[in-house]
Amino acid sequence: MSTDVNRRTPADDERVRRWRLVLGGGEADGTGRALTGTDAAMDGALTALYGRTSRTDAVGQDRTGRDRTGRDRSAGLGASAPSVVRWLGDIRTYFPSSVVQVMQRDAIDRLGLATLLLEPEMLDAVEADVHLVGTLLSLHKAMPETTRETARAVVRKVVDDLEKRLATRTRATLTGALDRSARISRPRHRDIDWDRTIRANLTHYLPEHGTVVPERLIGHGRASRGIRKEVVLCVDQSGSMATSVVHASVFGAVLASMRSIATRLVVFDTAVVDLTDRLDDPVDVLFGTQLGGGTDINRALAHCQSKITRPADTVVVLISDLYEGGIRDEMLRRVVAMKASGVQFVALLALSDEGAPAYDRDHAAALGALGVPAFACTPDLFPEVMAAALEKRPLPIPAD
Repeated sequence: MSTDVNRRTPADDERVRRWRLVLGGGEADGTGRALTGTDAAMDGALTALYGRTSRTDAVGQDRTGRDRTGRDRSAGLGASAPSVVRWLGDIRTYFPSSVVQVMQRDAIDRLGLATLLLEPEMLDAVEADVHLVGTLLSLHKAMPETTRETARAVVRKVVDDLEKRLATRTRATLTGALDRSARISRPRHRDIDWDRTIRANLTHYLPEHGTVVPERLIGHGRASRGIRKEVVLCVDQSGSMATSVVHASVFGAVLASMRSIATRLVVFDTAVVDLTDRLDDPVDVLFGTQLGGGTDINRALAHCQSKITRPADTVVVLISDLYEGGIRDEMLRRVVAMKASGVQFVALLALSDEGAPAYDRDHAAALGALGVPAFACTPDLFPEVMAAALEKRPLPIPAD
């Protein structure tokens, strides 16, 4: 990299600046560029998180104070909440929200900051997102009373933001699916859907009479006035499924708000908890979960199966990475039995925006052999998946 400042263009200077921030180090790592002002502050915030390779206390203070090349990079977060709060304020000042969220997750993983989230001043300083909610849910049993209300406020903000983003499209998509599934071909006169009937019979237009002679009538079934479908969300609450639990709780509340869908939400690890009575508030649902522990999918499906009263009108959505700790063959037999009774069975390996998840490939292949493809689903795709399941048509499985 050239260090001839007389020949540098503004683009060259910006490139050197970025490399300097990436490389770090007190001697400018060969770039010949010293950092000042905001750049120096950004470098300090990055160094506090990424500038060391050992951890010797709860917040990752590296007692050697040196980076990978042996140079002194002794800045750190320190072992107190106030210093961490200052660092959180710095990164929110210097970096965009999406980067802040990544740095927060890295700080929790690399520097052991989870325990500090039990302090209210920490929760007031963090950038709230679904990953932070997952961490808080895993800690909430250990939270002191002084922190619980602050934690609920943080979770409430994330849940409200998700509902605003997802609810309207979900309701519109599923309402359309329910309307289509409720149409009948021999409706009573007052139940005829004239717009759709005319469009379906335009080939039978008689120009000499200026009219359409319908050969097929399309109407709305009377069932459209009441519950037409039942949806059971069966959600794995093991630690790796944290963001899926958050999204599933929000979608459960949205589905429960639709009078034409009877919604049940079941979460499980080695135990099974039915949270259907909390679906009016997804925050209550989330604080009713217990992230972590083992997995017994078979036991959870047994509970769901026992609650199905109208199998031909029921969709069961299993959200799990399929690492089964229970009885595998019995789990598969339950899936076969539910499908044979008319249940639409959907298996989602994750319900999140995190990309390809880790999952048990043998169990996924076994489900696929039963006609139940298992795939990861983003929150934006979920309404389309549910609409297809409600209409009993092929699911919109994303490409690998």
